[in-house]
Amino acid sequence: MSPPRCQKSGGIASTSDQEDWPISKIHKRKWRLAFTAIHFTRVLTSLSKLKVLDKNGPLLRSLSYIVVDVQAIEEDSSSGDKPETFLNVDPKTLSDMVRDKNFESLSQFGGVKEIARILKSDVNDGLIGSADDIIQRKNVFGANEYEKAPTKGFLSFLFEAFKDTTIIILLACALLSLAFGIKKHGWKDGWYDGGSITVAVILVVAVSAASNFRQSRQFDKLSTKSSDIKVEVVRNGRRQPISIFEVVVGDIVYLKIGDQIPAHGVFMEGHSLKVDESSMTGESDHIEVDESTPFMLSGTKVSDGFGFMLVTSVGMNTVWDEMMVSI
Repeated sequence: MSPPRCQKSGGIASTSDQEDWPISKIHKRKWRLAFTAIHFTRVLTSLSKLKVLDKNGPLLRSLSYIVVDVQAIEEDSSSGDKPETFLNVDPKTLSDMVRDKNFESLSQFGGVKEIARILKSDVNDGLIGSADDIIQRKNVFGANEYEKAPTKGFLSFLFEAFKDTTIIILLACALLSLAFGIKKHGWKDGWYDGGSITVAVILVVAVSAASNFRQSRQFDKLSTKSSDIKVEVVRNGRRQPISIFEVVVGDIVYLKIGDQIPAHGVFMEGHSLKVDESSMTGESDHIEVDESTPFMLSGTKVSDGFGFMLVTSVGMNTVWDEMMVSI
């Protein structure tokens, strides 16, 4: 009876061990299997992406290399050299030719029509007048403007007012009165006379400086408005009014009695055209302008007749603007 009992007791012990197996270990095993499956899936996905990048890698490198080459070309083209269309044109030579009325230089260019051809201007239709063409001409030959001196501030006028001889004498008297008054009557009562004179002088100087500063601002505004003259130019076969500041080298300008010549240039055609050069030379005689004497100076005025001129120099390359800067 004992052996069967032992077997029975052994069997009963094995069943209880299985029932007492920790449930947490079974759960951990399931989580490990799930984690392993997820991790394996991610590894496969990353490997597939790396293969795609390897295949596309040479293509991406070639694209970046092309972009770098394009940028290098753009940098070379944006250098400060003259555009190819105006390589043989020297702005200073054109300016000196008109200023000195040098016929030899004019003949070396080949005449007025040849200068127009060099400047890419049609003798009948004028310039094309596109925005790119105008910008290019301003970059090469400059704009028809002069460099203005920096505008004075209020402190500059205040300092100039203090340099007046009368003001200096009054200030010296005020300081002496202040010193003697303090010495005689002490600080409390001795500063009245000298201090009053000093305050009065400072007020006079401040008012004078403010008045001059205000007048200077008004003069600048009036000067800008008065110098913004309208002129007629031929562009794209049509006459059109533009500001004198928008005139560029190569423009064909129509002139009549009373017009101010907007820039240096040469006569093209016209009838009985005479120019008053008194503002430049001081002589009151009116100079006749035609094919034999074609040079026309900026700042002079048409006194008689009418005609067309070809602009050869603008802005700081003209005698008129050099004079304006020196004023």
